[in-house]
Amino acid sequence: MARDRTELDYVSPLRRIGLGALILLCLGVFLLWRIDSPRVERIRADLVDRVVPRFEWVSVPVRRMADMVRDFQSYQRLHAQNRDLRRELQQMKAWREAAVQLEQQNAKLLALNNVRLDPRLTSVSGVVIADSGSPFRQSVLLNVGARDGIVDGWATMDGLGLVGRISGVGKNTARVLLLTDPSSRIPVTVQPSGQRAMLMGDNSALPQLGFVEDPDLIRAGDRVVSSGDGGLFPAGLLVGEVAVAASGQLRVRLAADYQRLEFLRVLRSHSAEVIDETGALLIPPQLPPVPAPDPAETGELEATEEGGSGG
Repeated sequence: MARDRTELDYVSPLRRIGLGALILLCLGVFLLWRIDSPRVERIRADLVDRVVPRFEWVSVPVRRMADMVRDFQSYQRLHAQNRDLRRELQQMKAWREAAVQLEQQNAKLLALNNVRLDPRLTSVSGVVIADSGSPFRQSVLLNVGARDGIVDGWATMDGLGLVGRISGVGKNTARVLLLTDPSSRIPVTVQPSGQRAMLMGDNSALPQLGFVEDPDLIRAGDRVVSSGDGGLFPAGLLVGEVAVAASGQLRVRLAADYQRLEFLRVLRSHSAEVIDETGALLIPPQLPPVPAPDPAETGELEATEEGGSGG
């Protein structure tokens, strides 16, 4: 106990001395800054020049802390914007699914409304049973074939757009050459400009749009449909929409969902009627000339009419 009391007595005076020295120092600094004298002003300037640079390291944590606060606030804003964008993306996905369902339903209703008595204008639905499995050939197999009346060259569609054409028919199966195959060449029309072009597959998800009449009239998002040129496909089948690559090349974003090809519809088609005499469409057929009346017969007819009037 005595030893502890001795240590306490030894520490207390040091505390009082240090506190007094600190008070005197603060008081001296206060007086130094309050004295209005040129000599004291030089002393203050020299003191600031000597002391302030040495304490610059003290301001580094303060600046770092301020930067961290600003970065955290920026992160909070980015997080809020990201949350809003995620919410909008979910809403857009929901709207997209609804739009796809409505478009599929619209396509089905349009197909039902286009009923024809001619069996050549109907369609045959089949199930995709396999794909080519080759990077150099884009094709799928259907479980319909010659027994169902499938003919080579007929167009195939899914619920939305054109998928390809029949390229090889067996008894029970048929092969569909997709629009993305390098050997696929389809004549198309770009709407609303009406530009004729050729859709050329190149093993990519966005086939190339080549041989365009006037590329300046085509814009991204324009609708692409089959033109019916050459009698390969019926005209007006939806193919997709125009997409412009980074290099400026025109490509087509296909309307068909190639990632989920489960059911395909094979459109029965027939060759178009060939008209040989095109002039008959513009000039009506020539009628035989009407003979002029005989003057003698005309005089006798007039005399007969006058005699009848006098009687």
